[in-house]
Amino acid sequence: MNAKIPPRNRQQTGIALLEVLVAILIFSFGILGLIGLQARAITFSTDAEDRNRAAMLANEAATLMWLNSSLTVPEASLTPWKARVAKALASGQGEVVIDGSAADVSITWRAPSKPASDPPARLVTRVVLP
Repeated sequence: MNAKIPPRNRQQTGIALLEVLVAILIFSFGILGLIGLQARAITFSTDAEDRNRAAMLANEAATLMWLNSSLTVPEASLTPWKARVAKALASGQGEVVIDGSAADVSITWRAPSKPASDPPARLVTRVVLP
């Protein structure tokens, strides 16, 4: 009972295994693409969170100006605000520059995910009191 495999069937042995390996390869590339997208999404989310913190801190400085009815912020309020900027953002620095009848609240920081060669991120808010 030694059945011989016809020559036509003998040539097709292993084709299913090859198809499975190609399918796994394509699936692996898809998974790697999804992982890359997830990493980019996390980076964008972190950047947006830092910008939101900077906007909130700039709003806080504008509120201090509004409460004092003056563009100048007292040093007793400005120093703790600068400390909060430094604490909330990596390498964060805040400053208030008065320019005539308006003041520019400027906050700069360096995101930890960015290379050191990139310029620091910056948010500037112009405050004009009535």
